[in-house]
Amino acid sequence: MSLPRPSADAIEQSARLMCSITASIAAAGGWIPFSRYMELALYSPRLGYYSGGARKFGPGGDFITAPELTPLFGQALAAQVEQVMRASAAHVIEAGAGTGLLAADLLLELERRECLPETYGILELSGELRERQFDLLAEKAPRLASRVRWLDALPERFSGALVANEVLDVMPVHLVVSRPEGLFERGVAVDPAGTLRWADSPASGAVADTARALDLPLPESGEYVTELNLAARAWVGEWAQRLDCGALLLVDYGYPRAEYYLPSRSNGTLLCYYRHHAHADPFLWPGLNDITAFVDFTSVAEAAFDAGLDVLGYTNQAAFLFNCGLLECLARRGPETSADYIRAARAAQRLTTPQEMGELFKVLALGKGIPEPLLGFQRGDRVHAL
Repeated sequence: MSLPRPSADAIEQSARLMCSITASIAAAGGWIPFSRYMELALYSPRLGYYSGGARKFGPGGDFITAPELTPLFGQALAAQVEQVMRASAAHVIEAGAGTGLLAADLLLELERRECLPETYGILELSGELRERQFDLLAEKAPRLASRVRWLDALPERFSGALVANEVLDVMPVHLVVSRPEGLFERGVAVDPAGTLRWADSPASGAVADTARALDLPLPESGEYVTELNLAARAWVGEWAQRLDCGALLLVDYGYPRAEYYLPSRSNGTLLCYYRHHAHADPFLWPGLNDITAFVDFTSVAEAAFDAGLDVLGYTNQAAFLFNCGLLECLARRGPETSADYIRAARAAQRLTTPQEMGELFKVLALGKGIPEPLLGFQRGDRVHAL
């Protein structure tokens, strides 16, 4: 597949990051785990994909998330956020807020519902994205922007609703290779020509222990490659220690374990995105491509439960949004024959049809001190499938 060519400035920025990555590999003795490479490629200060200045979201970026597609996503999600806040505390934190559109949509809809949070915190690593979020909130929701605070780290204590839309999939993952002779961790080295290459090392420590517990299949090809998102497990564990009362609402693409580690999925789920093109080469133009992996929701739920959180619900995005009143939000757009309604209906279809985002994306709710069933999981609940 032919990809669009980056600009000269972008190529230069990628080359600077490449020098930093090769220096890190040399300092580590010639090999780093892929999780470390992914961390450097996405989050290196001023050079990584999410910490540099490249446009990432929307038609002019590399991909479109649900909030960029339509305000209906945030409007429906607001119903669930409201229920969580009323059962805990009037505070919201959004992790990885992208352009800020979801924050604006949530705040405006919560205002309409007369359930505004006292504070809306945004956990964002990227200084460039913080600036874009500030500007967009000032434009879309100027009277509510004063409620927003940007956070540098997880709060020491928190009660309320945490929202994380497409956050877990960009946490650095370990790559594991199962072969007849044993388990290996796939990492990154540098060949004599100075280019990056794959290199495997015997798996050890938490990577080996976690992989062995999965009893990974061994296909006829003799090699099975998959991902372990130990960072996501640690992240929900951290929230378990800090959450007094409330819920984490995690929206992402992924599978339960029984579907994630199918024998037919022997090359894993790792994907890269560049200007709306998906490809499989994470070494291409480091810092200019998004690198993602599907989420093993069973693993996340187990880590949360082991850390003291309740699993409050698990379902696909379509069921969650319908339960939260997506169709009622759509009906507010006006007559069904109006251009605005038709555009919104098409966007809603993308959010909910199985062939688009409706089945691929899942919603997992984790929490403490929430006694009543959550609105978004009243019908179509898939807790049993985890």
